[in-house]
Amino acid sequence: MQIRSIKQSDNPELAKIIRATLTEFGADHPGTVFYDASTDALFELFKKPRSVYYVAETEERKIVGGGGIFPTEGLPEDTCELVKMYLLPEERGKGLGGMIIEKCLETAKEYGFAQIYIESMPELEQALKVYERFGFNYLGAPLGNSGHFGCELWMIKEL
Repeated sequence: MQIRSIKQSDNPELAKIIRATLTEFGADHPGTVFYDASTDALFELFKKPRSVYYVAETEERKIVGGGGIFPTEGLPEDTCELVKMYLLPEERGKGLGGMIIEKCLETAKEYGFAQIYIESMPELEQALKVYERFGFNYLGAPLGNSGHFGCELWMIKEL
C-alpha cells in the first residue's frame, strides 16, 4: 500500500469512493460532502496553502481511499480540519485509516497547526471510534464555516 499526495487524475475515483461510502452508511444527505461540488475537484481544492490530501493506493495502482487536512474558513488560525477520510469497505479495519490520520497529524504539525478539528455524523460510527482512539474529544458545537450543516458531531484534538 502506498500513501501519496493527490493527483488531478484521482478526482473521479475519489469522488466515487466518498459518495459510495456515505450512501453505504445512510449518510448521503444534504449538508454533507456528498453534495459538495468540491468533492469532484479535490485536487484543485487541496492546492490551497497549508492543505494536503493523501491518497491510498495498492501496488496495482488501485485507489482505495484517502484523507486530508484543510484550513477551513472560520477556524482559528492555528486549527485545521481533518477532511474527507474515506476508505473502500475491503480496506477498513486493516490500519490504513490510522496510517492516513497519522500522516495528516504529522503534516498539520509541520504546517504550524496546534489543533485539528473534525465534523462527522452518528452514521459513521466506525470512524468516530477511530477518531476517539487518536485522542479526539467531542465538542458541543461546530467551529468554522464548512457549510456542512448535515454534520451533527464535532471533535477536536490538540497537536
